[in-house]
Amino acid sequence: MEGRREEERNPGQGNPGGKSVPDSYPVDLENLMVIAVERRASDLHLAPGMAPVVRINGELIRLDYPIMSSGDVAALLLPILEPYQQQYLEEQWELDLSYSIAGLCRFRGNIMRQRGTLAAAFRVVPHTPPEFDSLGLPPVLKDLCCLPRGLVLVTGPTGSGKTTTLAAMIDYINRHRRVNIVTIEEPIEFLHQHKESIIKQREVGTDTHSFAEALRHVLRHDPDVILIGEMRDLESISIALTAAETGHLVLSTLHTQTAALAVHRIVDVFGEDARNRVRQQLADSLQGIVAQQILPRVDNSGRVVAVELLLSTPAVRNMIREGKEYQLYTVIQTGSSLGMQTMDQALADLCLQGKITHDTAYQRCIDKVELERILARVGGSGRGSVRGISR
Repeated sequence: MEGRREEERNPGQGNPGGKSVPDSYPVDLENLMVIAVERRASDLHLAPGMAPVVRINGELIRLDYPIMSSGDVAALLLPILEPYQQQYLEEQWELDLSYSIAGLCRFRGNIMRQRGTLAAAFRVVPHTPPEFDSLGLPPVLKDLCCLPRGLVLVTGPTGSGKTTTLAAMIDYINRHRRVNIVTIEEPIEFLHQHKESIIKQREVGTDTHSFAEALRHVLRHDPDVILIGEMRDLESISIALTAAETGHLVLSTLHTQTAALAVHRIVDVFGEDARNRVRQQLADSLQGIVAQQILPRVDNSGRVVAVELLLSTPAVRNMIREGKEYQLYTVIQTGSSLGMQTMDQALADLCLQGKITHDTAYQRCIDKVELERILARVGGSGRGSVRGISR
């Protein structure tokens, strides 16, 4: 839900509805958001019993403010909510929202009850989507953006940059193709402007009641490209597969660590009697799966993305049809000439380039033995790229 889509506010304008934060706490929420942006934090956390906390380069850092009481947290949060949002929070005990400060940044937030009090987390989202080349993503993803139809998935744990990657891909399409793009998000994060393409962004809870409800009507808008913030249930997955199968490019996310697990997750949502049909649909429509995670750089100057990439080939399609997802890892390992790479290959590559430490690569890898084998093999050859020696 977004209470400020049309009306953006400048810092210091005061709180909506004439409400104010009591004098007992020395800073209001917007000032905390400004501090988070100035310190290049990715997240802002508020909870009773602690000072406000920001996450910078993956590390939680307490701000130099007093410990908050439950009343302090409520007084910080409630003034930014519209009456209908406050009512929803009272009834459902949790609320997704987006919030915008003019000329500064947008924030994706969640407010929840914990131990009978309110707590919140806000993700910092720039007003404009990132340019594709600035993220360090594999160039082959641009080829996926140019496809006329099919399913492209971005997977990874929470906080792995899935939404940012999708925003960069949509922006690339928007700049380079003349197509009709419809997004379904909860909430809307990056705001896209019409460029070469037409783009319509729908927010669950504000513009539509649910992902499934929006998907049931999306084809009536003559879309060429459909972005689904998350394929989260059987109905949304089923409609997404059908849309991808019938001539639309569908981009979406899942919470899985690897590409092979994403295939398994989609199939496993359905009952046993429907799985063969779903495997056929997925084999026919899947174009690529990007599994990613974000890692701290060696010098703590920021973070870098590690990407596992599976691309659809005849062998991949056959494995999906036959339920042999466990063989997909081998296909990725041997598919470097097509642009594919495993997560362990990506981590080894970043380690050899001096972008991440060996310990970071070791902590985040899928198979420690495989990572050590790649590092020893590449280090011994004197080559600087995992992909270079994997062909």
